[in-house]
Amino acid sequence: MKLYSFISILLVGLVQTACDLKIPDQAQPGDIQLFPDYESVTIPVNIAPLNFRFLADDTKGITLLKTSNKELKVEADKGVFNIPASDWKDLLQDAQGKEIQVIVYFTDKTNTWKRKDFPIYVSSDSIDAYLTYRRIFPGYRMWNEMGIYQRCVENFVEKPVITNQYTNNSCLNCHSFCQQNGDKWSFHQRAYYNGTYLIEKDQIKKITLEKNGQAAAFVYPYWHPSGKYIAFSTNETHQDFHFSDPNRIEVYDESSDILIYDLEKEIAYSTPWLNSSRHFETFPTFTPDGKALIYCSADSVAMPDQYRDVKYNLLKVSFNPENGEIGSEIDTLYNARKEGRSIKFPRISPDGKYLLYTISDYGNFSIWHKDADLRLLHLDTFETDSLKAVNSPDVESYHSWSSNGHWFVFSSRRLDGLFTRPFVAHIDSDGKASKPFLLPQESPAYYDNSLFSFNIPEFSKTPIRLSQKELVQASKEMEAKVIPFVCPAE
Repeated sequence: MKLYSFISILLVGLVQTACDLKIPDQAQPGDIQLFPDYESVTIPVNIAPLNFRFLADDTKGITLLKTSNKELKVEADKGVFNIPASDWKDLLQDAQGKEIQVIVYFTDKTNTWKRKDFPIYVSSDSIDAYLTYRRIFPGYRMWNEMGIYQRCVENFVEKPVITNQYTNNSCLNCHSFCQQNGDKWSFHQRAYYNGTYLIEKDQIKKITLEKNGQAAAFVYPYWHPSGKYIAFSTNETHQDFHFSDPNRIEVYDESSDILIYDLEKEIAYSTPWLNSSRHFETFPTFTPDGKALIYCSADSVAMPDQYRDVKYNLLKVSFNPENGEIGSEIDTLYNARKEGRSIKFPRISPDGKYLLYTISDYGNFSIWHKDADLRLLHLDTFETDSLKAVNSPDVESYHSWSSNGHWFVFSSRRLDGLFTRPFVAHIDSDGKASKPFLLPQESPAYYDNSLFSFNIPEFSKTPIRLSQKELVQASKEMEAKVIPFVCPAE
């Protein structure tokens, strides 16, 4: 028998087996815990299959997925439902703008069939195809294995962008894209091969900062929509440890300022009100039209003694894209003294409708703060949505937008309180946020078996094209260009 004939027969057999699955004639309504929890979530029309499992491996089950014109039966394999990718795509196409009806049949201890019914809503809004994140152990000393990875969310293909096993265990962090463009982005490398790497298509530049006659680091980048500028902060960061506080680690700045890097002139510059010893300035963000800079600022206090007194305001200053001039009139968008809490990670949706940010009781490093939640400011009405459907009792932290402004991804520790995982939520045309869903993996046991946290999830419309080999070679061979810093005295 020829190989292709054998494969054809095998595939036909598999299809027939799936089609011949017998749905139980009678099944009483019941409840059973499934992982991940995809019940009543809203998903994009181009997402990978939402494979899921029973928590008990020996549970028998059949899932029926139904749309207006199609249906798919999937049998549990050792408690796991693996949905065929091609059939899943057909279901999504048929259900866009509507829903997939999910009926999970399962047997209880008496071997009696029961059923759990729920919808999965399919938005016609697509999501950017690529998600880039850093995978890192969730500790404070285990830097020997980390990397920046890129995942295609339309399937399960993940590739390493750059991992530190090839760079003497250096610290890799803070990747950032210009307009969600995979051909124009940046990242930092600390310790060995130190520098900030600027990538445009296949061209790589490596820069470091000289501030006040001393070496300094570019931190927390945000690209101007024109691609001509990048806003950075410069932070002197430290960490302390708690013996009894549920927030186990405290990360804080003893000083921080904001500067603008001009990619064409290759200079870094600032103003006294963004580079003041009287304030901690951090987390810069440009508005989508490029005409304003938003940032966080707190009064400078003695650290770490007064770390609980640090509460960050959200401020706005004008920016001229033509000449890079920074305005002098500062508007307050969030007053920490009045509101009593601290703001960080401001991110405006690409359509300019919403400002998404993280809020906590104090400080600016919310990834260790269990009280950290997301908030959504509607910029047309200046009403704030507390995002009850999105937040959890544990940490919600770093977040970024998909390019159409209808999806955002964020890091959350809701699963176990230890590891940050990527969750995705939808924003509809009325500005209402949906229940978030965990980024699907080919194996639903992936997150159980992984010892890594997912940090800095960032969407891009196109993939990063440079290979890890090219980035590693450049990091080892390139000398960093020292960028002078220009700022008038306070």
